[in-house]
Amino acid sequence: MIDMSQWARIAQQSIHLRRKEGPGRLHSKVVIITGAAQGFGRGIAEELYKEGAYIIIADLNEALAQQAAAELGERAYAVKVNVADEQSVADMIGKTVERFHGLDLFISNAGVLKAGGLDEMELKDFEFVTSVNYSAFFLCAKYASAIMKAQRQADPDFSGDIIQINSKSGLEGSNRNFAYAGGKFGGIGLVQSFAMELAPHNIKVNAICPGNYYDGPLWSDPEKGLFVQYLKAGKVPGAKTVEDVKQSYLSKSLIKRGCLPSDVAKALLYAVEQTYETGQAIPVTGGQVMLK
Repeated sequence: MIDMSQWARIAQQSIHLRRKEGPGRLHSKVVIITGAAQGFGRGIAEELYKEGAYIIIADLNEALAQQAAAELGERAYAVKVNVADEQSVADMIGKTVERFHGLDLFISNAGVLKAGGLDEMELKDFEFVTSVNYSAFFLCAKYASAIMKAQRQADPDFSGDIIQINSKSGLEGSNRNFAYAGGKFGGIGLVQSFAMELAPHNIKVNAICPGNYYDGPLWSDPEKGLFVQYLKAGKVPGAKTVEDVKQSYLSKSLIKRGCLPSDVAKALLYAVEQTYETGQAIPVTGGQVMLK
C-alpha cells in the first residue's frame, strides 16, 4: 500500500497560499498532463501554459519532457512517469505536490495504439495497449483524487478536475483497431463511475473525445505512425500509399481538417470552468462523430 498521507498534508497546509487572482483562465492552477513531452500532449501543455497554469510535463521520455518544460518556461516542470506502473504514478503525484504544493487539474493524456485484426493481434500487444489506455487511467485517478480530497477537506471551496483525453474511438467502434477502441470505451465507463464517486468531494470527472490529430507522431511517424499502420493492416479499402490513407481520413471530418491541440484546449477550459457537468464525454471531432 502506497502512503499518500505526507503529500496530502503538504497540499492541505498550502492550499490557501495558492489561491491567487491573476491573468489567465487557469491562473495559479496546478495541472498535470501525462504524455505531454510531444504531440497532442505537448500542444495541450502549451495552450494551458498560456492561461497561467503551472504545468507538469509528465512523460516516460524524461529527456524530452525536460526539454519541453524548459521551452515552456519557469511555471513548467518535468516528471518522468510510467503511467502503467502504480509506484511511478504515485511518485509523479508526490513530486508535483512537493514542487507546486497541490493539484487542481489532472489530464490523463498518455496513450498508445497498435492496430490489427483478430488474426494478427497478439495478447501481449493487446494487454500493453489496455494497460496504458485503460488501467493507467484508474491509477492516475486514484492518486490524483487522493490529493484533491485532502485539499477539499482543508478548503470547502476547493474544486478539482480529472479529465481523460479519450478519443472519437471511445464513441464508436474502430475496424481492426479494437484494442485501442475497447480501452477508450472502457475509459468512458471509468469517467462516468469516477464522476459518481467523486462528486461529493467537489471533483468533476469528464472526458474529451478528440478527432484525429494528424500532425503529431502518433499519426505521421514514417515508421510507426497510424497512417503506416493502417496501410499495412488494410484498414482503408483500396489505399495503396500512406497519402491515400491520409486523404481518406481527412475526408471524414465535416470541417475537412484534423483536430488540433487548440481545439481540445477550448473543450478542456469549458470542462474546468463550468460547475454543472460531470461524467460527460465531450466530442471534438469536426462533426465526424455526433452524439446519438
